[in-house]
Amino acid sequence: MRRLTRKKALTLVKELDAFPKVPESYVESTASGGTVSLVAFTFMAVLAFLEFFVYRNTWMKYEYEVDKDFSSKLKINVDITVAMRCQYIGADVLDLAETMVASDGLKYEPVNFELSPQQRLWQMTLLHIQERLRVEHSLQDLLFKAAIKGSPPAQTQSEDSSTSLSACRIHGHLFVNKVAGNFHITVGKSIPHPRGHAHLAALVSHDSFNFSHRIDHLSFGEAIPGIISPLDGTEKVSAESNHMFQYFITIVPTKLNTYKVSAETHQYSVTEQERVINHAAGSHGVSGIFMKYDISSLMVKVTETHMPLWQFLVRLCGIIGGIFSTTGMIHSMVGFLVDVICCRFQMGIYKPLNNTPPDVQENSETLLPTENYSQ
Repeated sequence: MRRLTRKKALTLVKELDAFPKVPESYVESTASGGTVSLVAFTFMAVLAFLEFFVYRNTWMKYEYEVDKDFSSKLKINVDITVAMRCQYIGADVLDLAETMVASDGLKYEPVNFELSPQQRLWQMTLLHIQERLRVEHSLQDLLFKAAIKGSPPAQTQSEDSSTSLSACRIHGHLFVNKVAGNFHITVGKSIPHPRGHAHLAALVSHDSFNFSHRIDHLSFGEAIPGIISPLDGTEKVSAESNHMFQYFITIVPTKLNTYKVSAETHQYSVTEQERVINHAAGSHGVSGIFMKYDISSLMVKVTETHMPLWQFLVRLCGIIGGIFSTTGMIHSMVGFLVDVICCRFQMGIYKPLNNTPPDVQENSETLLPTENYSQ
């Protein structure tokens, strides 16, 4: 009974076989089939090779969420060169809560405003990258993944005395509250005031005003390789002494998580405006460089993702199965067309024999031997 049960089970399993085997005596190998198989295997190898490169590649995934961190401090990284002497200008931050942040973290260094050939080449390269980033946004993904970090050439100090250095480089960092504020560089050193703050500009002559400037670097948060700020490399030259430069900045908190870097920082977008201060013409204001920033309530999460292994295997099986089925159909269609054409060709050969002219048929009858008739 057990043997009969096993035989029935094996018979049932054989009936469920979806891949029946064809005896080798019924299989015929042809040259056309071998050619199609060779082409199919070549396509499989090429597509599988390309799919492997897709599997190894990564891409950036962007997600958005509400920024819930409102108690921490915001770090401002500054490196700006102004075409005025250091004793004539001052830099500070005044936020929306009328809180003045001391500029103790900033250093004032006398330098020349003109760049050396190496520094000018670095600036032109940086501006070219900025231009390409505005057109090709996918270039930023490449910078994220590569984590490229570069630094400008060091400024060479002149052998002359510091009196010949007519520009001032303001560099360093500040920690401010995470609220909207105004970072500015204007005439005179800043002093605290009950109603805000003020700058001692009365002792500076208007003839010495020159707010031509170059922004070597301006960023918010921790400096992360792979992020190029929009204002890096910006240079403004003014022919007027009383000139106001305004930059309106929107800061976006960013979490970056790649295979090389994992950190929290801030990106920003900027619009700019400039005008000449002329009180007689109705253009009022204070000469200087003003950077008014606001912080977005949304946070951007940038994550480097990779194709999972199971998805790669499914896509690979789809390639192999699709090429097998497609080439099989093509081979069957080509074989059918070849059979039809050969059949038509053979019918075309025998057709003139059935439609021979009557005179030819009579001549063929006269050529028959007469011995049979005499008998």
